[in-house]
Amino acid sequence: MPPPKRKTGQIAAWTRLLPFLLFCLVFEIVPILFLVHGSIMDKTTGQLTIQHYLDLNRPLYINSFFNSIKISGLTAIVGVIFGTFIGYAIYCWPSKRIQHALITLSDVTTNFAGAPLAFAFVVILGINGVITQFFLQYFDYELYPTFSIYSFSGLTLAYIYFQLPLMVLLILPAFAGIKEEWRESAQSLGANTFQFWRHIGIPVLTPSLIAGVTLLFANAFGAYATAYTLVEAKLSLVTLQIGYMIAGEVRKDPAVGMAMAVISLVIMGLSIGIYQVATMRARRWSKS
Repeated sequence: MPPPKRKTGQIAAWTRLLPFLLFCLVFEIVPILFLVHGSIMDKTTGQLTIQHYLDLNRPLYINSFFNSIKISGLTAIVGVIFGTFIGYAIYCWPSKRIQHALITLSDVTTNFAGAPLAFAFVVILGINGVITQFFLQYFDYELYPTFSIYSFSGLTLAYIYFQLPLMVLLILPAFAGIKEEWRESAQSLGANTFQFWRHIGIPVLTPSLIAGVTLLFANAFGAYATAYTLVEAKLSLVTLQIGYMIAGEVRKDPAVGMAMAVISLVIMGLSIGIYQVATMRARRWSKS
């Protein structure tokens, strides 16, 4: 039986955690249960059904999943590749003051998304944007219609903007986990830089790279405000279709929208699950 003081401390800890648990219950667990219930319930008969999921087998919805997976996968891969190199450059930066400033900048940048980010890109790369007019005035080159911020390529660029700094924040602890004594031991055994990274560095970074890909994929797959502001009806995405069907802006079919939302939650849940497993493996390397 735990001592009275320890028991009192546990009660106090759970009490402090109660507001967070209530928040998760009201804004996460209950909405998910509501979505699952609505996706398998026929409102007309009151019977359980999978028809709402079968209704997703239409070109519009299949194309939405295809576009969402494509843009999420593309921005995740680009974000991981360039974010890793940028993270390594920051990690090796000689000045700690500048290094901390760059980390803070990455933290701020990755949280600058949604409608404000979309409007910022419109100001910079819109039809009358700063860069668009700069190319037109000084190089007599028109970005449009070769490039459009209101297209798949434009949305990809906007997503990469907040994916890159997120990867930087994810990969920095992995670089810190590569101990200097490992490098010294490899050099003493005659290994060069390439051999060190091939046999030690990259295997150590691999769990963090996998975690980065999965988290960035889920991050882009669930994005809504940026896509809604930039492409809206020009590009079919899962999050946009869910909004249209539930809100009734284009087609009011909330049950099918809920079914699509449940599938999206499963996809993002699997991504986050892989991220958690990869993160645990990365922590083992840092503790070894």
